[in-house]
Amino acid sequence: MLESSSAAAANRPGSIRWSKQFGRVFVYGCLALLALVFLAPLLSMLLTSLKSMDEIRAGNLLSLPSTPTFAAWANVWGASCIGVTCGGLKGYFGNSFLIVVPATFISVALGAFNGYVFAQWRFRGDNLIFGLILFGCFIPFQIVLIPMAGLLGKLGLAGTIPGLILVHVVYGICFTTMFFRNYFITVPAEIFKAARVDGAGFWAIFFRILLPISWPIVMVSIIWQFTGVWNDFLFGVSFAAGTNQPVTVALNNLVNTSTGTKAYNEDMAAAMIAALPTILIYVAAGRYFLRGLMAGAVKG
Repeated sequence: MLESSSAAAANRPGSIRWSKQFGRVFVYGCLALLALVFLAPLLSMLLTSLKSMDEIRAGNLLSLPSTPTFAAWANVWGASCIGVTCGGLKGYFGNSFLIVVPATFISVALGAFNGYVFAQWRFRGDNLIFGLILFGCFIPFQIVLIPMAGLLGKLGLAGTIPGLILVHVVYGICFTTMFFRNYFITVPAEIFKAARVDGAGFWAIFFRILLPISWPIVMVSIIWQFTGVWNDFLFGVSFAAGTNQPVTVALNNLVNTSTGTKAYNEDMAAAMIAALPTILIYVAAGRYFLRGLMAGAVKG
């Protein structure tokens, strides 16, 4: 009896270790399978963009190209016809950068300032004003189209890149304000009291104390605004015209063309080019995005 119990006890650590290893392999196997399923459309787009049309008609979506070629990428970038112009996506790609960089910078800067005020400075009606700003996060894009079009017309910015920048800044301030306020409210109040005792004023506290410790939430706001502005189609097609349109509108016009032979390799190449900046920014700064989101999850 004692011998059998001691033998079972001796074998138990091995069985526990084996079960842990099996569980780990099972979890990582499931994650790898889900990752493959998630990445299958992207892989299909990439492979299709590297094939000729004859090979696309003869093969399947996930087959490797027999002779990979970037001809479709080069044609889409500099020669494909979009509307009445045949200059490819490069001009519209540049438009998107002209829109997304200032729109992201301005909305993040204003959101940081607003979040600082609402988190650490009390004034009459502050909660009401912050609630109204949060309300702006839930307003659908379609509701603001007509009033925003009227405002841009009165300002003389209709159909222009500065007008589209203004639209994205106005719509993005609500989100960036919420992000920074929820982050700044977790900073201990004793830090601000000590800074005031040392003679630091409103701007000194903001620039010398808060911003240096706020890079996680800054990255969250930048990634959020960059991807939102870059991927936007509704505002771009509504408030920009002609050669001032962003790459998402140009992509739609290119893919939905009704003349000539349907070139699926060029469509996939155009979609990959349009999605490349957002993919790169998530790969480069994705960890900061998760870290910054969790930073404001305890208080506020």
